[in-house]
Amino acid sequence: MGAEEPWKRHTIDNSSKGADGARLKDVNGDGLPDIATGWEEGGVVRAYLHPGKERVREKWPAVTVGKVKSAEDAVFLDVDGDGRNDVLSSCEGRTRQIFIHWAPKGPKEFLVPEKWKTESIPATAGKQSWMYALPIGNGNQFLLGSKGQGATIGLLSPGQRPRNPADWTYRKWVDASWIMSMRSVDMDGDGDLDVLASDRKGRNPRVLWLENPGKKGTSNPWKERLVGAKGRQVMFLDAGDLNGDGRVDVAVPALPRDILLLFQPAQPDRPWREEKITFDSGKYGTSKAVRILDLDLDGQLELAVTCENANGRLSGVLMLKKNKDGEWQDQNLGGPEGIKFDRIAYADLDQDGDIDLITCEERDQLGVVWYENPAR
Repeated sequence: MGAEEPWKRHTIDNSSKGADGARLKDVNGDGLPDIATGWEEGGVVRAYLHPGKERVREKWPAVTVGKVKSAEDAVFLDVDGDGRNDVLSSCEGRTRQIFIHWAPKGPKEFLVPEKWKTESIPATAGKQSWMYALPIGNGNQFLLGSKGQGATIGLLSPGQRPRNPADWTYRKWVDASWIMSMRSVDMDGDGDLDVLASDRKGRNPRVLWLENPGKKGTSNPWKERLVGAKGRQVMFLDAGDLNGDGRVDVAVPALPRDILLLFQPAQPDRPWREEKITFDSGKYGTSKAVRILDLDLDGQLELAVTCENANGRLSGVLMLKKNKDGEWQDQNLGGPEGIKFDRIAYADLDQDGDIDLITCEERDQLGVVWYENPAR
């Protein structure tokens, strides 16, 4: 599979430095995915509106929703329930704060930066190096993940007045070392969304899930269950049914160049079976993110992968696909441009019926980009 041409790359924005993660949501109701991104070195958080099918290969309409340093993550959510999508940004470095970027009142003002308002949440200020925020539950609660000394996964909740940041509270759920990713997934098939997470370093690196207790909601920390990959530097994971048995499995990159496949047992408290895929050090950088997708529309699941350390002629974006003998083979999707890529988002951006890949690159300053799937 290595001989195919790389996918065509399109730039959404490359006007700042250190683009760090793309989060998708339709914020203006046109049925098309929009994007929130923090620019870690550039000191800005931006939102991008999908320009429509005819202009999707051009740079997208953008707005700087706030200027904050060391933004590691940005996500859309209607924080105060007024019907408008705000942005929550998570900052590490010396900033170590969670910020709310309040959206303007009118939809015509969305792209006007002066109409956005940025406020810090005092309960988070200077406490931890914040890495990721995951909206959970019904409303405007977030699970936060952090890294470094005192790192945790914990619950950020508004008070009676969501517009007053001083009323927000933070409560630790789990000790951590370096939370790379968190996803809302119904892990046990009981109809509610649990949280799947990867913790990269420290004394107990692993993939874990936090079991949603149902009607009890978030009144107490959710029970932690081990998925696997203990002792490995695990990166940006994904979940899906990899073997067709109806249970949720997990794919997670592990350094240096492994993708670990973790298969859920019939009883979730039993050990998960693990398989390992190792890709070519002569062709690709080191493991960073994975997504479980049917990219070529053949009815079978492939693995989309991004990399760090894709120096020189090494590629930072690839696909892993099983051949007829059940062996995983690689296809270079990204070509030699780009060094340090981030997590992967996906959508049919050009409305042609196949899945395109969205990611960020922060060393060659490719910025926020998408790779056009040639399947259709």
